[in-house]
Amino acid sequence: MKFPRLFQNRPLQISDHIELDPNACHRLTAVLRAEIDRKVILFNGDGFEYLSIITLIKRNRVNVTVLEKIKKDLESALEIHLGQVISKGEKMDFVIQKATELGVKKITPLFSERSVVHLKQDRLEKKTEHWQKIAIHAAEQCGRTVVPTIEHPIPIAEWIFNRDEKTRLGLDPLSPNGLNTLPILGPVALLIGPEGGLTEQELIYAKDRGFQTVSCGPRILRTETATLVAITALQCKAGDL
Repeated sequence: MKFPRLFQNRPLQISDHIELDPNACHRLTAVLRAEIDRKVILFNGDGFEYLSIITLIKRNRVNVTVLEKIKKDLESALEIHLGQVISKGEKMDFVIQKATELGVKKITPLFSERSVVHLKQDRLEKKTEHWQKIAIHAAEQCGRTVVPTIEHPIPIAEWIFNRDEKTRLGLDPLSPNGLNTLPILGPVALLIGPEGGLTEQELIYAKDRGFQTVSCGPRILRTETATLVAITALQCKAGDL
């Protein structure tokens, strides 16, 4: 039987009696119509799953008891930090969801010269929380026990300047370098531009900071497509796929 998987941002140990957070309670009671004695899987990002059993359902409360601690390592050996210029509409949600499923370790939303999305500070904070929830739900669905961190959005130049990953790649459809032609060493910083692509100045600055430009093939891809193609290619080279 497949048990519901629920992220809980708290320490977990065998024999713990805990009350689940409101999001998990809502999913179990309103969506799954769970009953007492149903088993669920909890995880908190420490690399383990915690088999638990529901002991109380009362209005908006659900209590569980942790029965077993299970090591489950589905993480890629390749750590990918995705720097993604914020795209419009639901495209950014889609990218974060799929990047999580594909094993990305960290995601930083970026503003660039050609950004089409401009948000005030209060909206940025809400958006960051929203994107983190999307990553959590994606991790629950795909079986990961580690949830990617969604960093606070920053300007593209700041992100590029602070990178120290051994491999730094920036997508450019005009680059002569294909993703499969380059050796991948250690952690990867992957820079993806907006719908209009990175500007020439941004590409020059990235190259000055140790980035190599790469393309995803002969066709120009939409930003959300290019992101998933690049991550997939990297994970294939790393043996994760």
